[in-house]
Amino acid sequence: MELMVLLNALVTRLLFVLHSLIGVWRVTAVKKEPKYWLLALLNLLLCLETGLTLKFKQGRGYKWFSPAIFLYLICIVPSLWLLEIHHGTQYCGNEPGAVQVNVSNQDFNQSRESSHGSEGTDHHIIQTAKVFVNQLSTICETVWTLALHQTFLLLLVVGRWLLPIGVEITRDQLSQLLLMFVGTAADILEFASETLDIEDVRKNYALINAILAVWTWSMLQFPLDLAVQHIGCKPSASARRIPSLLLCRYSAELWNIGVSLFIQDGPFFIVRSILMGHFRIFNQMLVFFTAKNILVVTLQLYRLAVITLDFRTTVLQKSRKGEVCCCPCEPYEARAHATGRQENEMKEFVTVPPKEESQAPSEDH
Repeated sequence: MELMVLLNALVTRLLFVLHSLIGVWRVTAVKKEPKYWLLALLNLLLCLETGLTLKFKQGRGYKWFSPAIFLYLICIVPSLWLLEIHHGTQYCGNEPGAVQVNVSNQDFNQSRESSHGSEGTDHHIIQTAKVFVNQLSTICETVWTLALHQTFLLLLVVGRWLLPIGVEITRDQLSQLLLMFVGTAADILEFASETLDIEDVRKNYALINAILAVWTWSMLQFPLDLAVQHIGCKPSASARRIPSLLLCRYSAELWNIGVSLFIQDGPFFIVRSILMGHFRIFNQMLVFFTAKNILVVTLQLYRLAVITLDFRTTVLQKSRKGEVCCCPCEPYEARAHATGRQENEMKEFVTVPPKEESQAPSEDH
């Protein structure tokens, strides 16, 4: 096993575990009940996945699915749910926050002087850690929850970048996937922060649960890598079945359209439409992002129509010429065999000289 592969696999999963433990600590501090530390047991699944990946895959990832990202979602999402449901019970203002920071800095300087004069370096480190934890505890709940949301989405992108890739995915595909994840993460963060910060939404417990459910549903696209990979198909199946041929040729594009319509922009548009139509909640940003979701959904449907018409035209042209429709993503052996056979036939046609016509003896001779 390569050293860098092992190091990246362990460091990335360690970051996932630490961030999940911070979320559990915040839930325990907000709820003031030690029983919520049981949420930390979910990290055992991530530890088990780490051992199995190192043993059977030598630390590398899979083709279409990332178990580490999926288990990280399982570890952190329950903590964010509890923090959002308990959101807003602690007052958060600018001036009190500044006072708390100044007081904590003063305590930090006092502890530093006392530790330097009396007990030495070890006591100084312990006192510094205590003051630092107390300073973090003084930060209000809303700031902590937003910071966990932001670091969660950033860690998803960075973690997917650091995780070792499998043999089936290339660096070019990974770069495309990461760029897509950055835009997706920004849209998801905007949806959660913009809708949950509305006062009328905070007063409706069922509406909060619905928004969090849609938010959780949109997170399920991160463990999947189908947006940049083509699904292989057999030549016999692709030549006979039109749907399988369409899926084989445009698998990545169809997956992107499906994600936008059914996982991200479509559900976001439905939630925002319900907020404006049923609950009569209107603000400038809500109207803007609703229009943005309508535009994205319309463009995705237009893209789907263009792909379907282009595929239909290609199939009709090949059927009129009597050619068999071949899938561009079929296995390499089949394509190489077909290509080699065509080249051999062409060489035979070119190299074999035409037969000379035997002149029949004339009757006059």
